[in-house]
Amino acid sequence: MAQPPPIDRLLSLVPDAPDTVLSQLRTYPELASKQDSHGYSLLHAATSYNHISLVQALIREFQVDINIRDEDGETCLFNAEDVDFSKELIELGVDIDARNDDGQSAAEKLDDDDEQPEVAAYLKGLRQDDSGSSTTAANSGTESIPNGEPSTVHPPPPLPNGVQVNIGTMHENEAGEEPDPEFRRRIEELAARPDFEASDTQRELRDLVSDAVSGISHEGQGPASRRRLG
Repeated sequence: MAQPPPIDRLLSLVPDAPDTVLSQLRTYPELASKQDSHGYSLLHAATSYNHISLVQALIREFQVDINIRDEDGETCLFNAEDVDFSKELIELGVDIDARNDDGQSAAEKLDDDDEQPEVAAYLKGLRQDDSGSSTTAANSGTESIPNGEPSTVHPPPPLPNGVQVNIGTMHENEAGEEPDPEFRRRIEELAARPDFEASDTQRELRDLVSDAVSGISHEGQGPASRRRLG
């Protein structure tokens, strides 16, 4: 049985004879994913020379990994010469976020007058479209917490009848004593309960707030409107 040609021979045929490369691959399909000493593959070469039919055959017929990387960690997308070709690669499943060994994406690498700035602009536009379609915390009714997970925010309970809250500033000597630790503990327990929104829990919270605002004990605390709840 004849020996398969070296991968370097097939790579040299890609620019001017892509059909010959396909014919050779159908005889020696094991060469489809081969790479030369620099990690350069037939997929990289076919992209460099805009041979879309060869790229499609490599992916669909010979099952070559479209994200195969060369020695610089670059996929075939880094070799795209025009926007239409990059669109085809994306439809075939290339990872537009893949980064090379210098930490650059294809959009960043190609964003240079000596590279392919039009392709770079197209790829960057895709990323902007993705970010623009995301739902923000403000629109979803949630707030962000440090680990990036959304957290539901409970609205404050309604104030008891006849109670008003005036927002303002005060001097430090007007603040009165520190809040009662027992009162703080009861507030925190109520807030942590899974049935926080239930009517019974809300009633307990209103009663607790009412007691605090009206001042069960006024000794040394000054006017109720100045007392801190914690």
